Amino acid sequence: MKILLPEKIAASGIELLRNDFEVDEKYNLSPEALLECIGEYDALIVRSATKVTAEVIEKGTKLKVIGRAGTGTDNIDVNTATRKGIIVVNTPESNNISTAEHTIALMLALARNIPQAYSTLKNGKWLRSMFKGVELYNKTVVILGLGRIGSNVANRLKSFGMNVMGYDPYISDERFERLGVQRVTSIEDVMRAADFITIHLPKTPETTGIIGEKELDMAKPGLRIINCARGGLVDENALYNALKTGKIAGAAVDVFKDEPKESAGGAEFHHRFLELDNVIYTPHLGASTREAQENVGIDIAKQVSKALKGHVVSAVNLHGLNVQNMAALSPYLKMAEILGRLYYIAEKSPVRKVELIYSGDITNQETKLVTLSYLSGLLDPIMEERVNFVNVGMMIKDRGIEVVESKRSDVDHYTNLVTVKVTNHKKEVTFAGTVFGKDEIRIVNFGGYEVDFEPTPYMLIIQNYDKPGVIGKIGTILGEANVNIATMRVSQNRREEKALMVLNIDHDVTPETIERIKEVDNIFKVSLIKL
Repeated sequence: MKILLPEKIAASGIELLRNDFEVDEKYNLSPEALLECIGEYDALIVRSATKVTAEVIEKGTKLKVIGRAGTGTDNIDVNTATRKGIIVVNTPESNNISTAEHTIALMLALARNIPQAYSTLKNGKWLRSMFKGVELYNKTVVILGLGRIGSNVANRLKSFGMNVMGYDPYISDERFERLGVQRVTSIEDVMRAADFITIHLPKTPETTGIIGEKELDMAKPGLRIINCARGGLVDENALYNALKTGKIAGAAVDVFKDEPKESAGGAEFHHRFLELDNVIYTPHLGASTREAQENVGIDIAKQVSKALKGHVVSAVNLHGLNVQNMAALSPYLKMAEILGRLYYIAEKSPVRKVELIYSGDITNQETKLVTLSYLSGLLDPIMEERVNFVNVGMMIKDRGIEVVESKRSDVDHYTNLVTVKVTNHKKEVTFAGTVFGKDEIRIVNFGGYEVDFEPTPYMLIIQNYDKPGVIGKIGTILGEANVNIATMRVSQNRREEKALMVLNIDHDVTPETIERIKEVDNIFKVSLIKL
């Protein structure tokens, strides 16, 4: 079998591949040249420069594996690869230590004005009095995001005698306790408490711009911010203004919202931050150590090699699993994934425990795969990287979530039923689904409300106090927005005088229409679901 390398990886990784495969190093291929030759290869290994488009994948008729030597897969059309049955693998853990150490290096450099002092001394000026810094000892640092990198940063900063706090709404209290990190529950509290903030969140719609003008206005005097995660997590214009006025003492930035593609001789870079003396910056160096690059090369070589040999690997997509009787199992997997996605629509508290109860005919199926499908659906909305069967178990473990499965042969009203009880630090929330016939998926319990609706691409979930007139007002608003209601299901909670409405609609709804619905009296929550 043949492997194509259009970009360099560590020599040790190439040597590992050549033990079993033919490897062609064809660096700096043009898009046209890649299209011409890709049909010869069983595997393709890229870094960030090569764009693995749908056209490349379609031309790669022999491709079995695409390897990304790094974390992000934005340059790979994963959906097309999945549809074509091509395994996509990456190396999400290879640069954890490198990025954590770079974070701390920037924090120390920021606290002691090291780049500025170096620059003036290199220019022949001894200006010792200009560069009075601050100590890390006894200062409060808040880490946004306690995944693997954030946890490594926390462990190292404790040795500096810092008061280490953390913000991560999707991590359990137990994990905070194990890390010895004090939990902060809101961004407002983060801004008021922190002397330093270091960011290690994935970039999602919820985290983009998580620190903006409003948050910076709340900042504790003397705050310093370090971002080695993703550009755009901090509003760059708002940060520039806060730095220029002195509202924020300083910032260290390794990532930018818009970064140039580096050529052999480097690339031109212009940014407003370059005007400021209280900002230090590096050109996305978090993973740029010899050790990290060596690890990336070896790890991607091992992943691709295993996949080509038919072994199960930690794929970015859902292939690489040998599942028997997939046709019979498929509707259960889809139903379980949808059930998983419903939790963070109904609740925002981090999950402590998930109990899946299988009843009826489904107990004869491979329920472990159904559980993995549920967990993938649960985590996918809150993760930057794609969640799948082979990596979701590790992610669940990292978040300290307990998972319990049980089976019952009897079931009251359905031939099969999957009931999920999700426990957070406040309460237990129940969801349930079933499959009618061969593939008709129905959700029969949503957050404790007994319902019966078929999941469709667009749905509105509306929770309201059970008062007259609410349904009519919603219908009027959607009609004025030219949104057709295909079906509506209503469930009552008479004890709390609350109701749940599920509306299957024909197409997407604008944020303005959602806001109009929220303004209706007696409505307390509106969620748009896109499947």
